[in-house]
Order: sequence, then C-alpha cells, then structure tokens
Amino acid sequence: MKLRTKIVVLSLFALLLILLFLFIGLGSNWGYSLERRAWKIAAIVLTGVCIAFSTVIFQTVTNNRILTPNIIGLDSMYMLIQTAVVYVFGSTNKLLVDSNLNFMLTLALMMVFALLLYWVMFRREGNHLYFLLLVGIILGTLLGSMTTFLQLLIDPSEFLVLQGRMFASFNSVQGQLTVICYIVAIAVGLYYMRLHKYMDAISLGKGHAVNLGVPYDAVVKQLLVIIAALISVATALVGPLTFLGLLVANVAYQFMKTYRHAYLIPGAILISIIALVGGQLIVERVFSFTTTVSVIINLVGGIYFLYLLLRENKS
Repeated sequence: MKLRTKIVVLSLFALLLILLFLFIGLGSNWGYSLERRAWKIAAIVLTGVCIAFSTVIFQTVTNNRILTPNIIGLDSMYMLIQTAVVYVFGSTNKLLVDSNLNFMLTLALMMVFALLLYWVMFRREGNHLYFLLLVGIILGTLLGSMTTFLQLLIDPSEFLVLQGRMFASFNSVQGQLTVICYIVAIAVGLYYMRLHKYMDAISLGKGHAVNLGVPYDAVVKQLLVIIAALISVATALVGPLTFLGLLVANVAYQFMKTYRHAYLIPGAILISIIALVGGQLIVERVFSFTTTVSVIINLVGGIYFLYLLLRENKS
C-alpha cells in the first residue's frame, strides 16, 4: 500500500470515528448535546495532534523509539502544580476551581520549567542532549516524590478533588481554553515548518546530519522548545497521558514503514486521533464514564512499552 493511500485510509477511519462520536445517541436535545460533543472532539483532536507530533520529533532528535517527551518531567511538574495549589490554598481556591486561571498557571509554570531546564543544559559544552535526558529523569523522580509527600499531608476530602486532576479527561473541557490552545498549537506548527526540511537528515544521527549541512545544535534547541510547548499545552488542557505518544508513534513506524517525516508525522497524528476518539467512545458507551480515557491508554501503552523493551533486548 502506498504512503498516500495509507494516509487516506487513516483519515477516513478517523473521520468515521469522529462522526460516530458526534452523532451516536444524540437524543431529543440534540442541539445542546452536539455543541458539547463538538468542543470535546475539538479538544481530543488537538491533544492527539500535540502529543503525536511532539513524540515523533522527540524520538527523531534522540534517535530512540522508546522515549517520550514526558521523560524530561513535564507530567511530574503538572501533578506537582495541582497538588501544591490544593495543599497551599485548598481545593476550593480559584486557582483550582477556575479552569481558565488553572490552565494559564499550569501552562506558564510548565513552560518556565522546561525552558529553564534547557537553558541550564545548553550552557554546557559537549553532548548536552543525553545529559538533558538524564537530568530530566532525575527531576521527574524528584518532582514525583515531592508530589507524593504533599499528597500525604493533604486532607482526605481535598485529596478526592485533587484525584480528578491525576487522570486526563475530556469531560470538563472548556471551549475558550480549547480555542486558546488551538491558537498556540497553530503558531508552533507554523514555526516548525521552517525546520521541517531538516527532520529526515536529523533522523540519520548527528554526524550524518552535520555532514549534510544541517545546523544541528541550533535546530535541536528549537525543536526541543516546540516539543515543550506542545506537551505543555496538551497536558495543561486535559491532564497527563503518559503512554499515548509512545504507543501512537511506534504504531505509526510499523504501519507507515518510512523514514520520511512528511508522511510519518501525519500518520502518527491520525493514529493518535483514532486512539483517543476510540478510547473516549469506549469510556462513554462501554464503561459509562466509570473510568477515564487515560486509564485505557496507559494500560495499553504500558503493555506495549514492555513489549518494545523485550523486543529491544532480543535484538
């Protein structure tokens, strides 16, 4: 099957799932239901695009298919922010209750965290990328431990409110926030277009990319900022989806069977949308909202991650 045909097939499948999500079981008050579902599907599509896009770029830069951008600790930072707000101000504070304010605070702090980490790492000489990954893992563990410590000190009734922030959910998505996120994502995407021509060369490794005339260090720094922005937007909007990027990126590699990012990135994005819309349909129609889509994604993604590790060891 040709690459363009694969993209068309994925597009049609994604469109079919979106239409099913929008129109199945609308009921009599279809105007209200359709509007709510439209905003929800807009958030799902945006989240799928941001996570798949950033994961493929990150794996290309690191030349490793079992890493995700969350390795630098952005998910842990998100949970620490939510936990700290509840611990310091309480679960009824406007910083937690007001979705717009909570989103802006979370997005700003996550971006500051990522940019400070990049700034400190890029001041070093030598192979800063792998040192960045190492420091990211350590910081993620540290932030996770701080979060757990604060959660132990929180009142149990307030912890129940916080628990809703621990898992990604599309059920309380705000339309205004979704519009803001789309504007940020489109701006980041337009900025990426000037770097797209380097991606295939970068996938060959630093040595080959430099020999082909790619300004490797400068391009990688810009790509890492793009990755941080996209992951921060997706996480601040709906919550952490740890294994989604790993899952959809590797499925895209297997299905597309190409190194060309002009096809690989759209393929990963479409697979991500299919996974999220399909997962949300299962949550709503099979489990009747008794679980969240992140639980399903993380379960499947965790199993797939173990499979990838075992396959790497065998090879």
